[in-house]
Amino acid sequence: MFNFLPHSILQMSAIFLSIVIEAIPFVLLGCIISGALQVFLTPERVKKILPRNKFLAILVGSFLGFFFPSCECGIVPIVTQFMRKGVPEHTAFAFMVTAPIINPIVLFSTYIAFGNSLKFALLRALGSFIVALIIGSWIAYFNRSPIMKSELHHHEDHHHEAADKPSFGGKVWSVLVHGIDEFFDTGRYLIIGALIASGMQVFLPTQFMMQLTSSKIIGILVMLVLAFTMSLCSEADAFVGSSLLSLFGTNAIVAFLVFGPMVDIKNLMMMKRSFHGKFILQLIALISVIVTIYALVI
Repeated sequence: MFNFLPHSILQMSAIFLSIVIEAIPFVLLGCIISGALQVFLTPERVKKILPRNKFLAILVGSFLGFFFPSCECGIVPIVTQFMRKGVPEHTAFAFMVTAPIINPIVLFSTYIAFGNSLKFALLRALGSFIVALIIGSWIAYFNRSPIMKSELHHHEDHHHEAADKPSFGGKVWSVLVHGIDEFFDTGRYLIIGALIASGMQVFLPTQFMMQLTSSKIIGILVMLVLAFTMSLCSEADAFVGSSLLSLFGTNAIVAFLVFGPMVDIKNLMMMKRSFHGKFILQLIALISVIVTIYALVI
């Protein structure tokens, strides 16, 4: 039917559809969780749960992903909602970088992908904790630039007001309404990100990049680029990483496994909707440096 199209366009379309189909369930889940946070999580509850000490709050955020798992495809709506509800920025971003990695499903898939070996699952989890602690500390103690776009602070607060008095059924309806609104708001950025990612996978000279494995540092940087452009879900990326292990070595593959769930094209597009561009650039640069150093020294 589409035989008249060039092979590269057909290949790009197939990759685009696979990214979107893989990501949509997790984006939808993230938006539903975001809706639940909007309706049920009050600023007063946040203040009761979180410790006042900034560093302890970062630690809480770092470990929260194990009990409150989310794929990176749906993490941005959850983090945005956390911040709207008064969760400190340093806690929210510590959660954002660890949650797609330390959740039990991802750790188990990493364990299976590398031949029932704990090594890569543990190195991946450790790397995410180190990044979370440094990113959280940077935001808590050093960052002075605004993070969240101001117009989003009061976005759809009427859902919460409307959900204070109604029955439980009314609150569930509010969760679904907010989740659907969030899904269509976030979904367009997922589509744009998937389109860019699929285009880069087809037209970026991957074979040339794979020849750049002569030194450890270049191999690591190449895998960071691949992680960013492939935009794989964290539940699936370990299987791709294991297939490249013999070519790139342990250091570069660990960089791929840690960096991918934190920064990829579809995530970047979703972050662009909620956060200031300057902050996003600083965040990506810092994560890149931390992951590169971590991968070099392990």
